Amino acid sequence: MIFLFLVPLYFAANFYMLLRIFHWTKNCTAILDKRRFMIPVGIVFFLCALSPILAFLLPKFGLSIMIRRFSTYWTGVMLYSLMFIVIGDLIRLIIRRTPLRKRRLFSRIGTVTVGSGIAVCTAVVCLYGSLHARDIKTVSYKVTVDKSCGSLSQLNAVLIADTHMGYAVGYDHIEQMVEKINSCDPDIVIFAGDIFDNSIDGLDYPDRLAEILSSIKSKYGVWACYGNHDINESILMGFTFSWGESPSNDASMTEFLEKANINLLQDESVLIDNSFYLVGRRDAQKPGTEDGSRKSIGELTEGLDKTKPIFVIDHEPSELQETADAGADIDFSGHTHDGQLFPLNLTAGLMWENPCGMIKKDNMYSIVTSGVGVYGPFMRIGTDAEICDVHIEFNG
Repeated sequence: MIFLFLVPLYFAANFYMLLRIFHWTKNCTAILDKRRFMIPVGIVFFLCALSPILAFLLPKFGLSIMIRRFSTYWTGVMLYSLMFIVIGDLIRLIIRRTPLRKRRLFSRIGTVTVGSGIAVCTAVVCLYGSLHARDIKTVSYKVTVDKSCGSLSQLNAVLIADTHMGYAVGYDHIEQMVEKINSCDPDIVIFAGDIFDNSIDGLDYPDRLAEILSSIKSKYGVWACYGNHDINESILMGFTFSWGESPSNDASMTEFLEKANINLLQDESVLIDNSFYLVGRRDAQKPGTEDGSRKSIGELTEGLDKTKPIFVIDHEPSELQETADAGADIDFSGHTHDGQLFPLNLTAGLMWENPCGMIKKDNMYSIVTSGVGVYGPFMRIGTDAEICDVHIEFNG
């Protein structure tokens, strides 16, 4: 429902951008101040602005998929264009109240220079963001758990999350991820949710994707929980349209995971090699149950042998204190993307106790990854796409 209130603001922002673009182009040359230029440019511009809505309304195949992929880039270009235009206009507004107002900044040449600078900045930032989002880093952590883990003195766990496979993230990105994972020589791979991007229909070459994922090499296999986007529901520019009901998990998504040799834990635990527990939680926002319920972390760890290490997979890094109190040793999460885009990365810490990285909560480590994929614009600025190589030593 929030999106319905934001629609007028979205189109008002696009209209403001178009006016500023025309103001710039007409100062560049008189040729660009003609209707034969402005009308077609205006039509193309608003078709771009409509691309997320067109992709939402059209059936999920063919042209719709192409438009949806285009819209992921358009959204980023629009956001950064708007940001630079607003900054430029604010600076000019401030300067108008100073003696500098008589300088050439407000001449035709000044307008062309400022407009060209904004265009170049937008192009450079968006191109960098798109390329940077495709470069997956490997981040390493070392933790010590003061428990005995059977015959194991150490365990190498690789944490991944937020692939958002679908219209934007395809098999090439996942192939790079799997190569990075296998290069870490993991004992276990942990997938902390948001495997899909709200639709299994958006997967390009699903059989190939399943084959790529099944090539992950791990002694104890790949284990996962679902996130808030592992639900088949309508989504438009990041806003979902469930209209109050609690959407259930899609059986086709679970079938895909089975083909990919990924073990799904939904509010359940498993004892691995009689040495350590893995507890997988349903998502806090979209648990995938008909009544919208999920078990508490206390219920999930009740009855477990807490002399053994307990590792929790929870998509959202919330309830850290409750998870620590329940006897968990490590809480593996994703969801935050570390803000993904500047300046949102500067505010992620206001929303999450641990927006990205590792912190210690009593005797528990909280490890949050910024994720492999993207949500919304296919860009990362100020953050990295990453997998986490977690070296765990046992001192019990």
